[in-house]
Amino acid sequence: MTETLKIAHRSIGLGHPPFIIAEMSGNHNQSLERALEIVEAAAKTGAHALKIQTYTPDTMTLDLDEREFHISDPNSLWTGTSLYKLYGEACTPWEWHKPIFERARELGIIPFSTPFDDTAVDLLESLDVPCYKIASFENTDLPLIRRVAATGKPLIISTGMATVAELDETVRAAREAGCKDLILLKCTSTYPATADNTNILTIPHLRELFDCEVGLSDHTMGVGVSVASVALGATVIEKHFTLNRADGGVDSTFSMEPAEMSQLVIETKRAWQSLGKVSYGATEKEKKSLVFRRSLYIVKDMKAGELLTSENLRAIRPGYGLPVKYLEVALGQKINQDVPLGTPLSWELLK
Repeated sequence: MTETLKIAHRSIGLGHPPFIIAEMSGNHNQSLERALEIVEAAAKTGAHALKIQTYTPDTMTLDLDEREFHISDPNSLWTGTSLYKLYGEACTPWEWHKPIFERARELGIIPFSTPFDDTAVDLLESLDVPCYKIASFENTDLPLIRRVAATGKPLIISTGMATVAELDETVRAAREAGCKDLILLKCTSTYPATADNTNILTIPHLRELFDCEVGLSDHTMGVGVSVASVALGATVIEKHFTLNRADGGVDSTFSMEPAEMSQLVIETKRAWQSLGKVSYGATEKEKKSLVFRRSLYIVKDMKAGELLTSENLRAIRPGYGLPVKYLEVALGQKINQDVPLGTPLSWELLK
């Protein structure tokens, strides 16, 4: 069993409510003012962390708009543009990182980021990030993973598309390079993802295979998949977040709005609270309800010596009489005293 780990001031593990990450990604739409509004909105929802991404178009790809550098898939949200232009539109300018992080910390929400190369790690180290996230598309970039792991800070890795063999290489690389606190996020790398392509039964399997905390990077719509994942042991939930999907932006289509994020925080906590332990019988709070079970009652005035029959003995509420299972035993027996209608049957009346 993995032990509880900490990111900044928050404990993460099966004994704690799920750690909720609001992912800004490119939803700032190239406005620092909007980025700061997203931070403020995320804090108000009760989310525990605000994540951004640290890259430039030049650290991601080449400035070409042809062949494989042009997005032509008709099913892609970003079809018709180039990789370079997409990353230029989506990236968070490096000079914004400090004000974004400062605003988050002022509001009590934990800021961190996904780096995509060594220069990004250097920047984030200068801002004293409390942890790092590796994106699904980088989970086979072992040099990057080693660089991040060497900081000694907690490392969250999305597992989208990775085979078990690839994840084994990834986890080994991280641990050998100094990562002691590892979280793997089950992830489906489609945007948006559908519930039937999410396979959250993988969550407990990941925990068993790699003996680490496990969560969900959720690109589905709504909160249902995330809530269900908590029942399977997810201790971290990451969702893309925006102020308003109608405002547009590279990730807006599959991002949560503030009211939805608030619901996610509340419902995943409720799901976690509901897990409890294996339990049978009345809980302390249920014991008062035992009285509303049926029990055996005399339903007509009776004289001493009369026989109990189905006409004068019934199973009714409340539960102060003998349990209903004794009905057949009681029928045909004599009452030893006069009793009025509404008397609970007891063994003393049958002696």
